[in-house]
Amino acid sequence: MKKFISVILSVVLSVSLFTLTGCSEKSSITIAVPNDTTNEARALLLLENLGYIKLKDGAGITATIKDIAENPHNIKFNEVEAAQIPNILQDVDYAIINSNYAISAGINPVEDSLAIEGSASAYGNILAVKEGNENTDKIKALKAALESKQVADYIKATYDGAVVSTVENPGDGFDSTVNYDALAGQTISIAASPTPHAEILEIAKTILAEKNITLNIIEYTDYIQPNNVVESGEVDANYFQHVPYLDDFNAENKTHIVSVSTIHVEPMGLYGGKQSNLDALK
Repeated sequence: MKKFISVILSVVLSVSLFTLTGCSEKSSITIAVPNDTTNEARALLLLENLGYIKLKDGAGITATIKDIAENPHNIKFNEVEAAQIPNILQDVDYAIINSNYAISAGINPVEDSLAIEGSASAYGNILAVKEGNENTDKIKALKAALESKQVADYIKATYDGAVVSTVENPGDGFDSTVNYDALAGQTISIAASPTPHAEILEIAKTILAEKNITLNIIEYTDYIQPNNVVESGEVDANYFQHVPYLDDFNAENKTHIVSVSTIHVEPMGLYGGKQSNLDALK
């Protein structure tokens, strides 16, 4: 009987220890983040600003998950191509998504995000050209059209805060230093992401059409070719990226593309997948 009781007590003690151990371990939360250098850093900085992680001192716009110094919520990170994150949202607890990809997936950044960036100027989306072409009449005419009040008003009315114009003093769409008569009948080509860039460019297209200038908008769904075709001279300009991404691209590919103007910013948001609120991170 004593041996039987000893066995029973041993089993009870083992179960109790297992239960206590299980309770003490905090279950992990999975968050999908973009896998490209600058957008991953941007996502991590958002999480740090929200108080969910702490990055190493000095980690900034090139931070990666290796730069996480403190992770009190035991977050596991899924590094995914930015454009694909909306497609795997249901498979993770949370995801950080660029607003352009959220909009394309039918997600409203303002209404559906659980947290969202402020209008961070470092990540404003730019009009970019090959170095040396910044001051040609073609580019100055395109820049003026994109910096117009018509474009700023369109962004405000269409995206309701999901995309925010960064042009401080929008003009009438025209540059007084440009010889529009000499440009009449010519075509300006520009590479762009479909949403919201190509949509915004349609407004610039109507402005340029007033001067008999054709804007040829060429849509791309990746982040590589828009820079390649500008570097090669095949296309005059592009509109899809922010400066940190461009700087990283130029360094890696030995390209010579420069920013001409910052047009808008797309706040990055934290979205719920398996989780419908932020309670799991409290």
